[in-house]
Amino acid sequence: MSTPTVYDVAERAEVSIATVSRVYRNPDSVRKETRERVLAAARDLGYVPSGSARGLASRSTGVLGLCYPDFHDNEADNSPTADSGELTLYSDEVVRGMERAARRHGYALLISAAHADEAGRRLTEVAGRVDGLAVLAQPMRADDLDVVTRRIPVVMLAGERFDGLDHVEVANFDGVLELTRHLLLAHRLQRLAFVGGPPDSPDGEGRFRGFQAAHLEAGLPLPEAPDARGDLTQAAGRKAVAELLDADRGTAQRPQGLVFANDQMAVGGLHALVERGISVPRDMAVTGFDGIPLSRLVRPTLTTVRQPMGQLGVAAVELLAARLANRERPLEYRQLPVSVTLRESCGCPPPPAL
Repeated sequence: MSTPTVYDVAERAEVSIATVSRVYRNPDSVRKETRERVLAAARDLGYVPSGSARGLASRSTGVLGLCYPDFHDNEADNSPTADSGELTLYSDEVVRGMERAARRHGYALLISAAHADEAGRRLTEVAGRVDGLAVLAQPMRADDLDVVTRRIPVVMLAGERFDGLDHVEVANFDGVLELTRHLLLAHRLQRLAFVGGPPDSPDGEGRFRGFQAAHLEAGLPLPEAPDARGDLTQAAGRKAVAELLDADRGTAQRPQGLVFANDQMAVGGLHALVERGISVPRDMAVTGFDGIPLSRLVRPTLTTVRQPMGQLGVAAVELLAARLANRERPLEYRQLPVSVTLRESCGCPPPPAL
């Protein structure tokens, strides 16, 4: 006669294998009647749980996952002057923070980058190999998420908020509100243009609302929509600058400053302005958002809103670990603070040398 397994007990007791596992690992989490039925089935079958059986029952892998969008920037990769610091993007900083936090909690980290049209498929693939999953700033279909969240905890980092899921984001509105106030009040600029990200990006839209609010405060006309949009790459920043300057050619309405939705586009914009003989910041101010290492390496150094990218990863691990320990805990929403870093590209003096 073969040795009985957790599957045999689950079938005899008419429960799931996860319920059998909880009876042995955390009996108080199972109703008394169900617990007694499971224990009776185990006794009848002669089932004795082992460490490996418990791991199988709970499907524990000791791994957490991170899915994020693949905005591959060919322009940055092929630049003859690019170095490892220049190629460090927003997602890299989140990965570092999450990996370190996962290690402290006893987990390994599995990461997966996917383009938007592959996001749902990659999500389900990764979900089958991890105990919990973070999704970073990636548009997802609700039905794809629903399939995954039935099996494992999911936390959303930035991006869209979904009912029933923990969520972490940064103060997008507050950051761009403060930054735009600085341009309008400290530098007395009156004509600013906003270069946004994709229209389905809640983070980018939150940043644009901060841009609008600063104009309302200053008594200036309310911008109804971003002046240009891009896919958050340097190439998109270059393209946006070309579109804006060509549209304003021969008029007096050329922007005095460009507020980009992220640093990568701002860097591309800086390059495009230099190629057209436009001096930054003398002729036009430029700002970004994120605070990636590249923002302090370009010339002029980039004024930006610095967000705690590594802390996004840390918060993801903390929320996943808490959810794995207690699936019934209340949902949690965290908004992490940001800070404006003033540098040369807006007309501020360079920071003191270290």
